Amino acid sequence: MAMYEYTAKNATSGQILKGQLDVPTKDEVIAYIRKNRMILVSVREAPRSINISFGGGIKTRDVVIFTRQFSTMINAGLPLVQSLNILAQQTENKALQTVTKAVVYDVEAGNTLADALDKHPKAFTKLYVNMVAAGEAGGILDTILMRLATFLEKNDALVRKVKGALVYPAVIISVAVLAIAVLLIFVIPTFASMFASVNMELPLPTRVVMGASDFLIRFWYFIVGGIILLIFAFRQYYGTPSGRKQIDGALLRAPVLGDLLRKSAVSRFTRTLGTLISSGVSILDGLEITAKTAGNRVIHDAVMQSRQSIAGGETIAGPLQDSKVFPPMVISMISVGEQTGGLDEMLSKIADFYDAEVDVAVSALLSLMEPIMIVVLGVIVGGMVVAMYLPIFDMVNAVQ
Repeated sequence: MAMYEYTAKNATSGQILKGQLDVPTKDEVIAYIRKNRMILVSVREAPRSINISFGGGIKTRDVVIFTRQFSTMINAGLPLVQSLNILAQQTENKALQTVTKAVVYDVEAGNTLADALDKHPKAFTKLYVNMVAAGEAGGILDTILMRLATFLEKNDALVRKVKGALVYPAVIISVAVLAIAVLLIFVIPTFASMFASVNMELPLPTRVVMGASDFLIRFWYFIVGGIILLIFAFRQYYGTPSGRKQIDGALLRAPVLGDLLRKSAVSRFTRTLGTLISSGVSILDGLEITAKTAGNRVIHDAVMQSRQSIAGGETIAGPLQDSKVFPPMVISMISVGEQTGGLDEMLSKIADFYDAEVDVAVSALLSLMEPIMIVVLGVIVGGMVVAMYLPIFDMVNAVQ
C-alpha cells in the first residue's frame, strides 16, 4: 500500500477538496474520485515520513466499542453528527478520536457517512464502509452497525485463536534456540579447553559439538547476517503474487497447521460474505470485499473466480469446488443456499460450525506440538551434554 494525496473539485459547487488515500495504485485514487462525482485536479504519492507511535494504533476492540455505541445512539434517534461528536469526545483512543473528528468534518461538508469513513482505511475497512453504505441506502444504519460490531467481535476472536495456537510453538522454539546458543558459546568452550590439556583423541559426537561451538563463536556475524538475508528474501518472495500463492498453498497443505488455517479461512470467508449479503451489499461487491480480506492468496483467487462465475450468470459453488480448498460440505451447503435463496443464512450457519471446528483444531495443534517440542529440545540439549561427557567416561575407564 502507498499513501496518495489528491486534489479534486466538486462537480456541482466547484469547491476544492483535498485528501489522502491509502491504496495500492494511483488508478484506485482516480476511481475513488470518479465514484464520488468529483473532478480530478492532481494526485501524487505522499512523501514518506517516520512515525514513532506508542500505543497509538486503532485496535479492533476500539472499533467494536465505537460501532456499538454509534448503533445505540442512532437507534435512540440522535442525529448523525451529534452522535459522532459524542463518540469523538468519549473515546479513549487518541488515533480513533482524531479519525472521528475528521469524519464529522466530512459529514458536515455534505459527504455521506460511508464516503467519510472511506477516507480512513486504517480504521475502517472496505467491508465496514460498504456495509455502512448499504445501511444508509436502506435506512437501517443502526441495525447494520450492530451487525458490524458482532461480526468484528467474532472475527477478532477467530484471529486471536489462530495467533494463540502459534504463540506456544514460537515461544518453545525461541527458548530452545537460546538454550542451545548459551551452551555452545559459554559451556562448550570450557569443556574444550579442558580436553585440550589432556591431549586425548575425542569421540566423533564431541568433535562435532566442539566444531559447532567454534564455528558459532568465530562466525556468529555471518550466521546472523544469513538469517536476516533469508528473512528479507522470504518477505520479498512472499510479496510477489506467485510467491504468496506458493507459500499460502503450502501452508494450507501442511499437516495439522494446514487444517487449522483452512478451517479459520472458511469461517472467515463465510461469515464475511454472509454478513455483507444480509446487510444488502450486492453479491459481486461482497465477493470482491471478501476476497481482499481472506488473508490467503489461494482463498483470494478462488473467491475472485467465483465472482467471475457469478458475473457470467453461473453459480458460486463451482469455482470454489474447483479450487480444492473448501471442504465438500461447505460447497454443498453454499449450493443449497444459492438454490433456495437463503445464501446469507446458510453462510452464517457454516461460519458458526467452523468457529467450533477452529477450537478443535487449536486443541489438536497444541496437544501435538507440546510433546514434539519437548522431545526435540530434549534430544538436542541432551545430545550435546552426552557428547561432552563421553571423553570424561573414556578417561575414567582408562584410569581404571
